[in-house]
Amino acid sequence: MPQSVSVIVLAAGAGTRMKSALPKVLHTLSGRAMIDYPVMAALAVSDDVQVVLFHEAERLEAHINEEFPLAKCVRQDHLRFPGTGGAVMAAAPKHDRIVVLNGDMPLIDAGFVRSLAAGRADATLAVFISPNPTGYGRVVIKKDRVLRIVEEKDADAETKAINTINGGAYAFSAHFLRENLPKLTNQNAQNEFYITDLIALANESGREVSAVWGDSEILMGVNSKAELAIAENIHQARLKESLMIRGVLMRLPETIFIDANATFEGECVVENGVVVLGKSRVTRSTIKAHSVIEDSIVTDSDVGPFAHLRPNCEISNTHIGNFVETKKARLNGVKAGHLSYLGDVEIDEGTNIGAGTITCNYDGKNKHKTVIGKNVFIGSDTQLVAPVTIPDNVLIGAGTTVTKNPNEGDLVLSRSPQKSFAGFFARFFGKKP
Repeated sequence: MPQSVSVIVLAAGAGTRMKSALPKVLHTLSGRAMIDYPVMAALAVSDDVQVVLFHEAERLEAHINEEFPLAKCVRQDHLRFPGTGGAVMAAAPKHDRIVVLNGDMPLIDAGFVRSLAAGRADATLAVFISPNPTGYGRVVIKKDRVLRIVEEKDADAETKAINTINGGAYAFSAHFLRENLPKLTNQNAQNEFYITDLIALANESGREVSAVWGDSEILMGVNSKAELAIAENIHQARLKESLMIRGVLMRLPETIFIDANATFEGECVVENGVVVLGKSRVTRSTIKAHSVIEDSIVTDSDVGPFAHLRPNCEISNTHIGNFVETKKARLNGVKAGHLSYLGDVEIDEGTNIGAGTITCNYDGKNKHKTVIGKNVFIGSDTQLVAPVTIPDNVLIGAGTTVTKNPNEGDLVLSRSPQKSFAGFFARFFGKKP
């Protein structure tokens, strides 16, 4: 249940190190925008979540409003109050305990946010131990009391030996922020207002500044595409471990990609190289090696290897073999063993799809639907030119092009008569076979 805590998520920065026109926090990690993860963690703890925006604010606000209608977007006055401290100034939290998170921390979870919120010090700082702290500011701590944050360029040799790093997440009492935010100045090389200066102000006034220990993964910030890849790898490992604990069997899980929006139910098998994207749902099914599932539902079926279910497929009690591609297909009790394209199609139980079968669903302007009934046998290398309906109990001979609706029970053929010319080999090549 949400606690009496407000959470401010800072997402106003330009993120220039991403080298991208896409705002940094909209880059995806396991299928969701980076900003989604700290916002989800915040909403699990608080009924007052405020996301501070400036760069590409309209684009970010549209995303937040669509995904998280309970979160509130506010705009930073970046011209007058730039920097992280200025971003905190933009929010108007309603509770007495306030947690501040960065929007580029996709590995943070609700448990850690609760740990920050649980403190009673006027100022609380998240910290972690780094095996290689070079390039980072050091946090000087004595008995879990933060004494100061020292930037590396200002640190002496003794301070540089400290490997405790500022994790970039904070908690404050509301009265402390009301008293000290107006005291922040931008008298520094960047002419910005820094949230870290609040820690210095707390120490100067004799307020308690406590530390909450995290780890480098939970508190990892993403500033480049290289760091995004590292964070996604960590997130994927967490996600797949959770699924395996719940009963999903994965072969070579490090080769598998699972979207954070995908769900698995019952006993499933996911083989190496599989990609499951979007809001796919897999239930009591086997997804064989190197198959791709996109925004589709698979129930009591086996798919692959090397199959591709494009969006809006519903596959149940069905065998989808190697090199079969489906799109907007509803298959129930079907066998499609290999080398077929089944797009904009409904196929009912007992039907067999021969190798090389294609639904010709696109006429160059519009997509058309194919409907195939029960117990239909479709021979190899068949083209079904949509719109077309194949009723129950029809046989379609190999190599047939179907352009008209047959009747139930028909045999459908459209082959040209086979012709043989005796002795042609010897005449053509000038020698006997």
